[in-house]
Amino acid sequence: MGIYTKYLDSLKDFPEITKERKKLLKEISDLRDGNDILTYASTFAGSIEWDDKLPFYDQLSNLGQSNKIDIILETPGGQAEVVEDFIQTLRKEYEIVNVIVPGGAMSAGTIFAMGANEILMGDMSTLGPIDAQMITNNKRFAADAFLMGLDKIKEECAASGRLNPAYIPILQQISPGEIQSCENAQSFSRSLVKEWLSKYKFESWETHSSDGRGVTEQEKIQKAEEIATNLCNHSRWLSHGRNLKISDLQAMGLKINDYSHNTALNNAITGYYALLKMSFEKTNMFKIFETPTSQIYRFAATQVINNPLPKLPGQLPPNPKQVGGMGVADMADLDIHCPSCKTLMRIQANLGVPKTLKKGYMPYPVATNKVHCPKCGTEVDIGQLRMQIEAQTRKKIV
Repeated sequence: MGIYTKYLDSLKDFPEITKERKKLLKEISDLRDGNDILTYASTFAGSIEWDDKLPFYDQLSNLGQSNKIDIILETPGGQAEVVEDFIQTLRKEYEIVNVIVPGGAMSAGTIFAMGANEILMGDMSTLGPIDAQMITNNKRFAADAFLMGLDKIKEECAASGRLNPAYIPILQQISPGEIQSCENAQSFSRSLVKEWLSKYKFESWETHSSDGRGVTEQEKIQKAEEIATNLCNHSRWLSHGRNLKISDLQAMGLKINDYSHNTALNNAITGYYALLKMSFEKTNMFKIFETPTSQIYRFAATQVINNPLPKLPGQLPPNPKQVGGMGVADMADLDIHCPSCKTLMRIQANLGVPKTLKKGYMPYPVATNKVHCPKCGTEVDIGQLRMQIEAQTRKKIV
């Protein structure tokens, strides 16, 4: 049985998932010689942005037991400027900064990884091209592809001595500022990678593996330049979402620590990643910042209880209501409509402590997470709703 399937079958509520996730995060830290460890993870709905600084640094302040830190990174990408800020801060706090990628760290996530002394990846891990993405006139495109397109037009003009009339309306929509922005974006990403690789990743690179010759600073800079150029080369990868595996990165000259060769570490990271994905899939959470002893979650909803939660398959949206005054609720009223006959079922979910059942309400089915319509007998699974409530309130339904 796969580890993901095992957790799906055995862990039925969010507190259980959280407890097991924390346990494995601590285990990863122990297996890594007690390195501090911080998770910075999001779904594809959550990119790296300036609003991440406060929760990231808040969780970082809970650490400080080691001079080394491992960042577990899962991200679709985002703003390279924010990554620059994170790396600069981490470098002030730690002598060694490592990045563990259990799943995917794309685009700006790849830039983040290039700022590490050590990059750890496994069988499922991927990085991605760092060709800067631009948005103008409601169109998204790679800066490198944009500049290459302009170069192609220039070459055609030079060869024929005239401008193809078909290009005129296209060029009329392009400003000099947009061209410069594309050039700046590419230069910024490339310069960050070049600087960080030569300064941090290649810090311990002292001899050539082929002949034992000593490595000069100029050779480090040259190799960093080659890798940065490769990662920014849209014409090579063709797609911004291209998955770059360990073998692709090694072919560029990047040394990657393949943690799949360490059974204990591989099991811990794989298990943690499965629980991380479950935490996202079972709730409306889209970002997690956490250490073994603390965490900050970001949800799609801005309020804890009063907002309607996402619609479950075959159901009308449930309407949880806060009970008991201000603050985090100790009870949630759930209005569930039968998907077959539309009968309203009112369910009382007690959070943390038992409460007297209110008149007209059914108790939350803690053992099964399933309710049966009193009119037609249809069974409705509300387990996903339970996960969302427990994640938002950080209380267990009892």
